Amino acid sequence: MEFFVISLLNGLSYGLLLFMLSSGLTLILSMMGVLNFAHTSFYMLGAYFAYTISGVIGFWPALVIAPVLVGLLGAVFEVLCLRRVHKFGHVPELLVTFGMSYLILELVQLVWGRATVPYGLPEQLQGPLFSLFGTQFPKSRSFIMLVALLMLLAVWLLLTRTRIGLVIQAALTHPETVEALGHNVPRVFMLVFGGGTALAALAGVIGGNTYVTEPAMAGAVGSIVFVVVVVGGMGSLAGAFLASLLIGVLQTFAVAIDQSAATALQAFGVTVSAQTFGYELLSLSVAQVAPILPYLLLVLMLIFRPKGLLGKREG
Repeated sequence: MEFFVISLLNGLSYGLLLFMLSSGLTLILSMMGVLNFAHTSFYMLGAYFAYTISGVIGFWPALVIAPVLVGLLGAVFEVLCLRRVHKFGHVPELLVTFGMSYLILELVQLVWGRATVPYGLPEQLQGPLFSLFGTQFPKSRSFIMLVALLMLLAVWLLLTRTRIGLVIQAALTHPETVEALGHNVPRVFMLVFGGGTALAALAGVIGGNTYVTEPAMAGAVGSIVFVVVVVGGMGSLAGAFLASLLIGVLQTFAVAIDQSAATALQAFGVTVSAQTFGYELLSLSVAQVAPILPYLLLVLMLIFRPKGLLGKREG
């Protein structure tokens, strides 16, 4: 019971962090049709900006200021780069975001170095929130869960209960009509891209001090975020939420299980030795294969349900 509850909470906290990352990417994809390869680089920038700002004025102001700064950078990038190549199709858009990811990585290493920076938790988030049978659940992970849920509520209210949200949704399917009604569609796209990168930065602010802040952090989550977007359904925010929780819980439970197929077979009376066919594969523990499970899920999803969990279109 203790193992199940703590692993479930850890999985949910990790999944909600993935959702904070994937939500911005999903909004950009659904609104603009741009698969932003630099998305996790903005996540990394959020962590580094928060590290610098928190060293001057504290963590709580950095929680607001860092996402705003990164969102402004994202908006500038959309205006100066993406908007100029948009007319040439999706491939130039992919290439310019791909190049931007490397540019951000090099700049981060030039400014902050290649080593891990000491971006620590504020005093209010240190220590356990509660203990269950002697196992502690940290405040930092519960804070991730709280911020992610508040962010989900805020995005939902913005898109469904405000005038700008209605304009954003209308611009997705009928941009010419929206522009004919007097709305500036390029400005809407700029706001969406800037908002999406700000959400990624917010994830970096609270994920950087809970886990680690280093130049490799963007690459560590980059592929997982794209798995979330595809499994959830391209452009589906609700699908990204479900896929994030599913992958977070799946990986967390898998990492915690130090059992192999050989052990399971032996429990049923089947003898497994070094001479058994496929012994090396059977002897791998679930924890050892945990990193490939999201990609296995991705492959199965593409085979049996290409549109994803809640996607509305194929591919």
